[in-house]
Amino acid sequence: MEYRRLGRAGIKVSAISLGSWVTFGDQVDEDLASSVMQRAYEAGVNFFDNAEVYAGGQSEAIMGAALRRLGWPRHSFLVSTKFYWGIHPGVNTRNTLNRKYLLEAMDGSLERLGLPYVDLVYCHRPDPETTIEETVFAMHDLVSRGKAIYWAVSEWSAAEIRQAYEIAERHHLHKPVAEQPQYNLLHRKRVEVEYVDLYDDFGLGLTTWSPLYSGVLTGKYADGIPAGSRAALPGYEWVLEVLQDPQKAAAVKRLSEIAARIGCTPSQLAIAFCLDNRNVSTVITGATSMAQLEENLGALQVHAKAGSEVFEELRALTRSIAE
Repeated sequence: MEYRRLGRAGIKVSAISLGSWVTFGDQVDEDLASSVMQRAYEAGVNFFDNAEVYAGGQSEAIMGAALRRLGWPRHSFLVSTKFYWGIHPGVNTRNTLNRKYLLEAMDGSLERLGLPYVDLVYCHRPDPETTIEETVFAMHDLVSRGKAIYWAVSEWSAAEIRQAYEIAERHHLHKPVAEQPQYNLLHRKRVEVEYVDLYDDFGLGLTTWSPLYSGVLTGKYADGIPAGSRAALPGYEWVLEVLQDPQKAAAVKRLSEIAARIGCTPSQLAIAFCLDNRNVSTVITGATSMAQLEENLGALQVHAKAGSEVFEELRALTRSIAE
């Protein structure tokens, strides 16, 4: 396993990490979660990503139960959670980053996870109705109270991230250490263009999600949507729309051909592409089976052997069509 610094934070995260979005609670139960997490841990994965909203809190509960069953030393792994959408009805608990919600939501997540603290807590989306100053102070307090070690953001604009840093700097508060954006061959502009100044200015770390573009880059949807796949779940009808774009469909086909040429799967090559970005701290992957986990982990070897010309070929292939 390769370990990378999380921006300018003192900790290092495994280059490949394991996330629970969509899978835990919807496709993975406690038994399978425990098995997959244990194998990932044995392979050197030390970062496990979660969020309050995943499966309405069930994802955190399943991960917490798995952690209790596995009994790992707390110093040997990192766990994250995220807040914004909320899981309780109410005007102050949905689609918000207000102080009351953040402080109370953290207590609920820690209870479900069975942990005294998380290592990283994210603002899962920006909240245009709450001042960034209120949110920054609340996240600072979560860290100061020992309920999180670091805080971060997810899918914030560069301007919003810059404002959060400047507020924290001005008031001597804990600063966000990372951003969690979508990043893959077909979704690149935020990471490669919008955030480019933030890496040097603030040492922004990246914990990227959806390296396979919800399975599109695996090539498995070329002949339709297989039963039981993520794209068969409600809310993923957009996958068909992507594949109906002739340029994107052609790019996915070409990805498969390049992968075959170098002796790996399209999934491994797509993950390796994300690993090749030096600003990426960790690539968050998901797994609904042990075989899928092993395939994802194999991306590390693919990245090591593929060579820079392969990744430049992939960049050129998708440069004009990537979002």
